[in-house]
Amino acid sequence: MIDSAPTPPRPPLIYERSTPLSVPAAEGFAWHGRPGALARLVPPWEDVTVESSDGHIREGAKVVLKMKLGPASLRWHALHTVYEDRGERGGLFRDVQTSGPFAFWEHTHGIGPADRGPDEEDDPTRSVLTDYVRYLPPGGPLGRALGKGFAERKLAAMFAYRHAVTAADLAVHQRFRDQPRMNVLISGAGGLIGSQLSALLTGGGHTVTPLSRSEKPGAIQWNPEAGEVPKEKLTGFDAVVHLAGEPVQGRWTEAKKRRIRDSRVNGTRALAEALASLDEPPKVLVCASATGYYGDRGDESLTEASPPGDGFLSEVCREWEAAADPARDAGIRTVHSRFGIILSSEGGALAAQLPIFKLGGGGPVGGGKQWWSWAARDDAVGALHHALMTESMSGPMNVVAPGAVTNAVFTSTLADVLNRPAIVPVPAFGVRLAFGEMGDELLLASARVKPTALLAAGYTFRYSELEAALRHLLGRPA
Repeated sequence: MIDSAPTPPRPPLIYERSTPLSVPAAEGFAWHGRPGALARLVPPWEDVTVESSDGHIREGAKVVLKMKLGPASLRWHALHTVYEDRGERGGLFRDVQTSGPFAFWEHTHGIGPADRGPDEEDDPTRSVLTDYVRYLPPGGPLGRALGKGFAERKLAAMFAYRHAVTAADLAVHQRFRDQPRMNVLISGAGGLIGSQLSALLTGGGHTVTPLSRSEKPGAIQWNPEAGEVPKEKLTGFDAVVHLAGEPVQGRWTEAKKRRIRDSRVNGTRALAEALASLDEPPKVLVCASATGYYGDRGDESLTEASPPGDGFLSEVCREWEAAADPARDAGIRTVHSRFGIILSSEGGALAAQLPIFKLGGGGPVGGGKQWWSWAARDDAVGALHHALMTESMSGPMNVVAPGAVTNAVFTSTLADVLNRPAIVPVPAFGVRLAFGEMGDELLLASARVKPTALLAAGYTFRYSELEAALRHLLGRPA
């Protein structure tokens, strides 16, 4: 044990939270020391990045977080002062703030056996996660008086998020604990979904290598638009996840549409052909696609067996999925992840709406009758993980929650979670004027999509209902 935090100048405030885990205490403790755990625990509504980290949680480890507060930014320097591995009984570690926003901060994070009562033995298959924080807001007694309520709300939201993610991630890894750990290649590993998939996989003991357009340490470089794939570097991977593609947001000029199509179709075909040519190809290829495959279908219930629709996105999705045929023909299990609206405060449709809704200027789009099929970010990531680990899955897979809603319900629910009105409608002609063809196919089109393949394969959604998903992602517990 190294020197702990200095003694607080006055009695500190206390925050404590405990959550049961469906894993042995030793496994719960080990997870926190694996690559990816920290990335999984950073709340998405906080503008926080890990500027530097020693990559472990043992005594002496240092972490520097960069935090944005409006136009300003500050750094939080933390030092790990205690690390106790208690074997089958779990363990604990402690970090203290050496520089940052609090006048004093000491956080003890422990995982121990589940207590079944004084007359019963501990359950070795379950455990309890406990966070215990001693802290003082800045500003002396006045800061304590004025900042206590604010700090308590922030801590409650943060640890509610962290405990939910920890419990769900560990449950997933426990479910597939008997399967071999994989070496996974991911294109788009730095994106909204790819970064969290990488973190989830490494937290489960898998190894991840990025497939990147640019030269990066530890990554394999390729040029998908030109069809240039370094086949000699693709040997040895058990699985490949292909998520890269030109963003669809933005006005669809002919040049933009060409980039959208070519980045998906050419890149997928080049990768599929390269994998098919290997002497020892991967067992599974999971490719991105989109519910745009179905087009504008009104109130029709859509499953993976539904035929494609009309429009630019539908055409792109058909070509996109067909481009993986070389891998499928070579016997590689191939899954097409038809993503709906992925909810995250860090990007996508939700992030674009948040500033307007927080100001009270939100409302239904184009009348609000169109169906929006959505999935929380953690379920998008969880679905990809499930497809990798479930040998029975192949072909199309709708990555949407069971609870699709109309746009009117979506906007009113978002407004309720933010405690704001939703009384400023956006007419369809305004959407078309602002976004052109993209507005028609992304905002005004109706697709009531069901996750039939995922449910049949035994996937359990973390968030089936919209309000619970939004509260989790936005740090707004009920």
